[in-house]
Amino acid sequence: MRDLIIIGGGPAGLTAGIYASRARLDVQLLEMTAPGGQILVSDLVENYPGFPGGISGGELMERMAEQARRLDLSIAVGEVTSVDFSGPLKKLALSDGKKIETKTVIIATGATPRKLGVPGENRFYGRGVSYCATCDGPFFRDKVVVAVGGGDTAVQESLFLTKFAKKVHLVHRRDALRAARILQERALGNDKLVMEWDSVVTSINGNDDVESVTVKNLKTGKARELAADGCFVWVGIEPNSGFLKDAVKLDEQGFVVTDATMATSAPGVFAAGDVRNTPLRQVATAVGDAAIAAMSAEHYIETMK
Repeated sequence: MRDLIIIGGGPAGLTAGIYASRARLDVQLLEMTAPGGQILVSDLVENYPGFPGGISGGELMERMAEQARRLDLSIAVGEVTSVDFSGPLKKLALSDGKKIETKTVIIATGATPRKLGVPGENRFYGRGVSYCATCDGPFFRDKVVVAVGGGDTAVQESLFLTKFAKKVHLVHRRDALRAARILQERALGNDKLVMEWDSVVTSINGNDDVESVTVKNLKTGKARELAADGCFVWVGIEPNSGFLKDAVKLDEQGFVVTDATMATSAPGVFAAGDVRNTPLRQVATAVGDAAIAAMSAEHYIETMK
């Protein structure tokens, strides 16, 4: 039986593992594939402190994983399919049939961007298709991009893109934005932001990188091709929390609800990173969450003695 099991091997999971290992906890990290998470697909991370020249997502995660291994963090491949947090010992069931018991758990399974499901979206992911303006917006300086969505996030991120791109086509399936009024006013008053009302993206096109986006008007049925260097999609994100079911409190969107110590509604269970209900989803915030979660787990174990 372990002191701590960390579910997820992205920035939050690896950071939690580093802190827990330094605290001399008997800890194991479970990751479905290789450690790294969503950030692996980013060619360049420029906003993570300590790397003034930027660093690729893959290299940053490899450095985190190497640091964790040097501290003898046990990293294993495993997919958690169900949990039981009802007792003092937390029980995890894995897809290979294994059962694990542990004193504490940190959930760091992240979230997955909701996709459009159109041709070219998967092919150009990381090569023009993005779900994060903060991460990738600076790469589109003086270029033309297409953005998709009409809610607060889509409008906020599109406005952020106008700091770099010379033109942003915002594609929305309705004839009015769903974002807050103040955001609508800013968007409609921005000369770099071109509204594509009553429209949907039907395909993302190109050779090696994105070169154009096909947009269809839902009222007229007409399709046209917009020349573009990138396509940013904000039609929602989905937390990787399906395996939790009723084990911890989730918000309406399925994100794990935590307090300031990263504690969930289940004693001894903590959450960090994109899977929790946080206002910002970045590597820096995931790392901060994880440090708090690991220390909270250590303190919880102390109370069990």
